Amino acid sequence: MAGVELSNVIKRYGDVQVIHGIDLGIEEGEFCVFVGPSGCGKSTLLRMIAGLEETTGGQITIGDRDVTREDPSQRGVAMVFQTYALYPHMTVAENMGFGLKMNGHPKAEITEKVAEASRILKLDTYLKRKPAALSGGQRQRVAIGRAIVRGPEVFLFDEPLSNLDAELRVEMRVEIARLHKEIGATMIYVTHDQVEAMTMADKIVVLRDGRIEQVGAPLDLYRDPDNRFVAGFIGSPSMNFLTGVVRGGAVEVPALGLTVAPAVTLPSEGSDVIVGLRPEHLVVGAGDALTVDLTEALGGVSYAYLSSATGEKLIVEERGDLRSSEGDRVGLTIEDRRVMLFDPRTEARLR
Repeated sequence: MAGVELSNVIKRYGDVQVIHGIDLGIEEGEFCVFVGPSGCGKSTLLRMIAGLEETTGGQITIGDRDVTREDPSQRGVAMVFQTYALYPHMTVAENMGFGLKMNGHPKAEITEKVAEASRILKLDTYLKRKPAALSGGQRQRVAIGRAIVRGPEVFLFDEPLSNLDAELRVEMRVEIARLHKEIGATMIYVTHDQVEAMTMADKIVVLRDGRIEQVGAPLDLYRDPDNRFVAGFIGSPSMNFLTGVVRGGAVEVPALGLTVAPAVTLPSEGSDVIVGLRPEHLVVGAGDALTVDLTEALGGVSYAYLSSATGEKLIVEERGDLRSSEGDRVGLTIEDRRVMLFDPRTEARLR
């Protein structure tokens, strides 16, 4: 195992810079997730760590070695891709051991390492099958097993679950989390799915436009985001953002017909602010400030889509037996401590 250190890492394609001076430390044995929207640079950054993309500037260190200019095979990493990339004419055992075979490892050693990987991934009964006889989740486990047998210092995962259906994604999330606990290796995982990030990571790195927006533990990012982007990206459904105005030491929210007074330093009287409200923190009650446009009933929870007379939209999570219906006129309540405020110009959190 080894930690990973990125120091002022830059990536350019010609005149276009896509990674802007990333500084990041990943501890030995940590499960770190890069998350962000499409085009934010997360896969590019992962490929730079792997050596599949040349680093334009800065330094990448794995353990105590500067690997910035080293070939991928010399970096001590193993990568699991979105596509399984299995050889269709080989069995599971042959696919998992192929890299060691090509590097001239003894047959007995290959057999031993494949057996250990198959035990960890519960593939013992599939070793003689070929990929065509496996499900999507089993094929992905084989791809992970191929990485395990190499005994890398760092595992790199590039959106490995995006080709799976919803049920298999949940199953594989559990498998990968269990794998991390069992082998204790350093893992860096790329995804655009914040649910994967929240459920698997020790540390989340939120990226936007090739820059780090915030780094922290999953619940820290959820409870204490630094800016509007992180607040809206972490959490499902995403945070509601409404217009507010500072009046008399509090914040009026015209869309809700409410005044809130969170314990933060407010800007001057009459200033506009962005009011952030998570769907799970809002409670539907008596009133007529909002109209229910649609209700999604999912069993134990429902999501009500509301609109205000000012034209602003928001989502509310509802639980229990009494839930709103389309066309209802409702009001909302929220505890002041649950309200987050953001500067409308910089989008920074007001604290």
